[in-house]
Amino acid sequence: MGVSDGVWECGKPKRFSIISMPQSEGEKGEVTFSLRPRRGRSLAPPFPPSRPQAIPAAAVFLFATFSFGGVRMAMDQQAAMERLQELYREKNKHLETFLEPVTPFEFYREIFPVGSFERKGHYEDAKGNGIAVTVPPKAAGIALEIKEEGKAKRYTITDELSELSEVYNTDFTIMSPLSYFGRQRCGKNARYLYALVFDLDGVGMPQLRDTLHQMNKDILPQATFVVNSGTGLHLYYVLKEPVPMYPHNQKCLKELKYSLTRQIWNRYTSTIKEPQMQGILQGFRVVGSGSKLGREYPVKAFRLGGPVELAQLLDYIPDSNGERQRLEGLMRKSRLSLDEAKEKYPDWYERRIIKKERRGRWTVKRDLYDWWLHRIADEIRVGHRFYGIMTLAIYAKKCGIDEDELRRDAFALLQPYDDMSVEDINRFTKDDVVCALEMFNEDYVTFPRDDIAKLSGLTMPVNKRNWRKQEEHIQVMNTMKALKKQLGEIVNEGRPKGSGTAQVRVYEWRQQHPEGRKADCHRETGLDPKTIRKWWDCPPPAVRFEDGHITVRVSPSQELSDWLLDALHNEGQE
Repeated sequence: MGVSDGVWECGKPKRFSIISMPQSEGEKGEVTFSLRPRRGRSLAPPFPPSRPQAIPAAAVFLFATFSFGGVRMAMDQQAAMERLQELYREKNKHLETFLEPVTPFEFYREIFPVGSFERKGHYEDAKGNGIAVTVPPKAAGIALEIKEEGKAKRYTITDELSELSEVYNTDFTIMSPLSYFGRQRCGKNARYLYALVFDLDGVGMPQLRDTLHQMNKDILPQATFVVNSGTGLHLYYVLKEPVPMYPHNQKCLKELKYSLTRQIWNRYTSTIKEPQMQGILQGFRVVGSGSKLGREYPVKAFRLGGPVELAQLLDYIPDSNGERQRLEGLMRKSRLSLDEAKEKYPDWYERRIIKKERRGRWTVKRDLYDWWLHRIADEIRVGHRFYGIMTLAIYAKKCGIDEDELRRDAFALLQPYDDMSVEDINRFTKDDVVCALEMFNEDYVTFPRDDIAKLSGLTMPVNKRNWRKQEEHIQVMNTMKALKKQLGEIVNEGRPKGSGTAQVRVYEWRQQHPEGRKADCHRETGLDPKTIRKWWDCPPPAVRFEDGHITVRVSPSQELSDWLLDALHNEGQE
């Protein structure tokens, strides 16, 4: 077997190591391996070469078995790689048949039009630039955000895009569709987002065909570019207008991308059931550089559609569970850019942007917070749970509620909200609460009342008491009424005491509408739904004494009423 030279070491050649490779398509449960040179010094052979006679027969058989296994694994891996390479060629052929191939330069020029970046050597442009990161082969497979020196090389991409030519002939280079200030690919340095990109894995030929079919039938938004990444697809949605990467915008875009990922990544577009969520700053293999299959199989781009607007993408998110409404609420922003606002409102820009002053506002009594907490606990519906807690956070900041108290109240709603879920896909989780509590921010205290009503699904009647306690409100109104009387104005004294109690109004409405529903009663009377539910099956007492008069509820005939009236008349009472 040739072990005297230490050729085999535990079933694999000396100076080689076994590394795990991705599972090959169509062979569920199979593990494949690759043979490659070891990094560093090899271990010594388990038995000295000078004493082959010392090797037991059982050990010889064991090594022979391992040796065969190693070769078999290498052959399996090679076969799997050949299948992936053939699939890569099939994908390219199919895409070339129906779509327009584009060169790497054409691809990036359309994403980053002239003027997007700083011109090379023109620092006075004061613009962001693109950043490409090349990872050496020995470091491939580690996290894409590499900060240690010597493990990655960064390329600053200027407006001419000439630097991209240096990365085409590389094994692993990534770039995100953003501009950055500085050399670090991080959120605080991000300037503009030029495209939304979605990475689909588990894409064979059936999945490729179905992805294109869903886009052509408007089931999924039509991508600007479809990119063959080697083993999967990258779908690029180039934006008509780049989005400034303010912290709030980053949060909104992240949520939008997560929601769209759940729509694009479905059982027809990928063999992998669980969608893989990626952040907004995620980098992707550079078009023209090597794919996972090697430099001989470069990443290739094909044109499908045109640029898109964010509003177009929102149309593909379902509104049945409130997801689209939540995103619309998060993405509301001023129509003016910061530069336009600076020119139009210089005083505001100086005060709010330069000096970082907070907007002036009133601090509302906590009654508003308590009232809203009870409403979202009792009346919220599925599809509005997230917004219930989100608006609670807004009111907490508006009313000066401590953050710890807000968190306790919000997490107390987690279990009852989750119990409302009908399907596993619609569970209410801790992450939902944490995300909603991000609205506990001074910037949202002026969130419009009408928008809160739309997001929460709860009616928001105009508060005529300005959140005063009832006793305080009555005192103010009585004082105003007395002043009007002194001035000789006619004062409406209102209806007699007890004439319009909620219980009576609900009962009278039900008498007039025997087949009516609670919703109809709410719409016609304006009574609170909780009040209607309270008195729906509770008729008022048959005999009541109000303002010196006896009121008798007669049912079912008039005979009793006639008898009572006669009796009262005979006793001299009216």
